Amino acid sequence: MKKSLYIGILIPFVMLFSSCVTAPMQTATPALYPAPTPVPFPAPARGDVIHLVGPGETLWRISKMYDVNAQDIIRANGIRNPSFLLKGQKLIIPHASGIVPVVTLYPSGKWKYIIIHHSATDSGTALDFDRSHNNKGWRGLGYHFVIDNGTKGKQKGQIEVAPRWLKQQNGSHCKASGMNSKAIGICLVGNFSNEYVSARQMDSLVWLVDRLRRHYKIPLKNVVGHGQVRGARTECPGKNFPWSKFKRAL
Repeated sequence: MKKSLYIGILIPFVMLFSSCVTAPMQTATPALYPAPTPVPFPAPARGDVIHLVGPGETLWRISKMYDVNAQDIIRANGIRNPSFLLKGQKLIIPHASGIVPVVTLYPSGKWKYIIIHHSATDSGTALDFDRSHNNKGWRGLGYHFVIDNGTKGKQKGQIEVAPRWLKQQNGSHCKASGMNSKAIGICLVGNFSNEYVSARQMDSLVWLVDRLRRHYKIPLKNVVGHGQVRGARTECPGKNFPWSKFKRAL
């Protein structure tokens, strides 16, 4: 399963949302300490793919995601300014491998909790939620990570990293008990009041949470759902979220 190693940052509706994000963003000084993260999924055969640029994604990180030289992406798309990509821009990724999640672990003492959310939607991506949260006045995507459910062109279990994590900014995902300033917010796409978490999403969640909590020394009791936070009034991440199975896997 651990087929390669990268140092760097994970690369990362046109419909209505019922997202559970609740509070405005605060800013914090970004940290710049890259830590290697092993790859949790085997890569399929290579081929050309279309990539939709998500919030916070750069050409360098997209090239690492697909194990493709940045110059090949530049040539395939006629990019004139490699340092400037638009959110939502479509890129041809030539001879791409399977998506490689690479997560940077920063030196920080602020992260004391990890809070699990669901999007309460049937589909969506980090880009979709970013647009929705901007429209609500939350200054962009409120979570630190999004784990996709295989809709809107994303792979099932794909981990998207939000700008708030890359810049080590406070979240905008759980106002209750002041969690936005001390909790890492992870959102799984789906409505787990009506459906169940897929095996691939659960594998990705366990993989991500395990690395975050070990690096930041977050006790297992502080890995909670949004609705378990004191003062929160929500069922998020849904009545069907398998807490016992999840905690046993960590």
